[in-house]
Amino acid sequence: MGQGLSIKKCDFKITKNNSNHHTEEISTKRLMVRRGQPFTVTVSFSAPIHSYLQQLKRTFLIVQTGPHPSKADGTQTEFPISSLGDQTQWSAALEEQDPCFWTISVNAPANAPIGQYALLLHTSKSYCLLGNFTLLFNPWCQDDEVFLANEAQRQEYILNQEGVIYWGTENEVLAQPWDFSQFEEDIVDICFTLLDVGEHHQRHKDHTQRKSPIYICRIVAAMLNCNEFRGILTEYGTGQHYNGTSPSKWLGSIPILQQWVSSQCKPVRYGQCWVFAAVMCSVLRCLGIPTRVVTGFTWAHNTNSSLSVDEYYDEDGTLLTQDKSARVWTFHAWNECWMARADLLPEYSGWQALDATCQKKSKGPSFCGPAPVQAIKEGDTEVDYDVCYFFAAINAKCQVWIQKADDTLKPALGSTKYTGNNISTKSVGSERCEDITQNYKYPEGSLQERVALDKAYRKIKKLETTSSSTEPQLSSIPATLEEPVNLFIHLQSKSSLLLGQDFPLSIDVFNHSGGEKATHLVIGAQALHYNGVPITQLWKEEFNFILKTNEAKNLQVFVPYSRYREELGENRLLRLTAMLRDEDSFYIYFAQEEISICDPPLTIEFPENMVQYQPSTAKISLLNPLTEPLEKCVIVVAGRGLIYRQRKYRLGPVPPKSTQQLQIPFTPTQAGPRRLTAHLTCRQLQNLKSYKTIDIATA
Repeated sequence: MGQGLSIKKCDFKITKNNSNHHTEEISTKRLMVRRGQPFTVTVSFSAPIHSYLQQLKRTFLIVQTGPHPSKADGTQTEFPISSLGDQTQWSAALEEQDPCFWTISVNAPANAPIGQYALLLHTSKSYCLLGNFTLLFNPWCQDDEVFLANEAQRQEYILNQEGVIYWGTENEVLAQPWDFSQFEEDIVDICFTLLDVGEHHQRHKDHTQRKSPIYICRIVAAMLNCNEFRGILTEYGTGQHYNGTSPSKWLGSIPILQQWVSSQCKPVRYGQCWVFAAVMCSVLRCLGIPTRVVTGFTWAHNTNSSLSVDEYYDEDGTLLTQDKSARVWTFHAWNECWMARADLLPEYSGWQALDATCQKKSKGPSFCGPAPVQAIKEGDTEVDYDVCYFFAAINAKCQVWIQKADDTLKPALGSTKYTGNNISTKSVGSERCEDITQNYKYPEGSLQERVALDKAYRKIKKLETTSSSTEPQLSSIPATLEEPVNLFIHLQSKSSLLLGQDFPLSIDVFNHSGGEKATHLVIGAQALHYNGVPITQLWKEEFNFILKTNEAKNLQVFVPYSRYREELGENRLLRLTAMLRDEDSFYIYFAQEEISICDPPLTIEFPENMVQYQPSTAKISLLNPLTEPLEKCVIVVAGRGLIYRQRKYRLGPVPPKSTQQLQIPFTPTQAGPRRLTAHLTCRQLQNLKSYKTIDIATA
């Protein structure tokens, strides 16, 4: 190749380079490097090179990416091999030379587009392909927009392949395991396929845009939900018949991504918010953007950035689906990604909220973000992208309306519900739940909160007076209803209870008025989907009583298990309501609570000391708390580095009030902290998950 230069082989030093670039878990066979950081290759020659300086002057390296690389569009770059590399652009420096080989240090600039690259050697007369490599974002590089200074956070938000996603209610935050597995074999290729397909749908042909983490986040978010494009997941609608996998049955991202690719990119059925957020987390961590899954409780969804949302009930306290889109969700999961926002003021850099779940918006794509979390907190609703939607979702107030028999609506008193509570994520380096509500909102009632809300309201009025504006408009919260302080009602229950139990309700009513009051009380329990859609009314009791002046009355009632056992729904949420009607004035006073029905214990036990490559056994114990046998029980067990793929075990009937044990033989292949996950389904239970992490000693 050229006079006196013939390539014998090129050693990409994969083990050393991948270790230096924190990509050794992605591959041990392919070069995976991060931008802004040099990597070394050794080129061996077929014949000795004696006048290497002269030859070096005629030799260049070329890197290229994309389907049609060219210098004109920035997807192909040619640069010399010098004695000193330039860190700000593609460059190469000769580190070591011998008549038979050159060791070259290659540096990718910290703003290079991520992607699959080819590396070529160019002399005056010919080109030689040295090999291919993958370039990723680099949170370890100070000049990269995704730079994250804290090493513990980098370990968590880039390298940790196991996570915890929160759900339940604001009073009972529950945890479920998720296997991100962002470094499993072929996942990096699937991630770039996802970018290719997303860019094709959006007719984006400029591969140099891949240098921007904002651009990557928006492409991935658009591809997560097939409502936007021919995306990865189909959103599961309530009442939909299953001809796919229920969202609650997924244990990790890999089966979803692999199924999507193997089916020629047909959307996988089904996903809901936490599945979208979990898969997004896997993809973005794989590409090198620090990402975490966040769950907020009492979330105002599809309000089209309005700061008010309504709930409608009938006179029996049954939640109605009056508005098919805007409603308060019990919980909602989205993502946060860490990056500098060079397009905005410096204070908006840091965590950015990103939501792939479809939103009803006046314009633009159905996903939201990336929106600076700091802008959401400050009420800077005009900031890109979609700050107004996040602000409304966690600051809207919910008014309850009672639909009477003649279809007229009457406001319920004492029933205002506030959104954006207990915003939670997994802690760094542990499986503890961390409350990050303070990142999104100032303390309730504080001066700072008032300032942020006032700022948002001023923006609202400005938009509302600009009739030609096409921006999404935050609608003002209506004035507080004039509430006669005559009656008071308070509903109290346990925040959670074990499946199979009758549960108690305590209702306190108090007559503040100056006279006697004839009242009618309706107490009800309703099964609910997590997104605020009612399933069915399960139980109701009515009471009539006279309250004397300043009299307080307490009622204790029990909801029997037999009333909620059959139609609980996969999220196992109950909406409890108490509606008190003043028979004289016909004012209606309203109270509500939500509770989670918790699964029976599914415990996992390991031997005390476990060593890599040494056979071992885990014990899984299932307690049946019911008065009937658990039937058709299937336990699916998974654990990266512990068990190869998933295993399925079928159990015989588990007798009432008894415990059944299952022995799981396995041989750990990877050292360090490893998690075993068990997922049980049976006729009575559909989503019982448990997990335990054990430290495996190195062999």
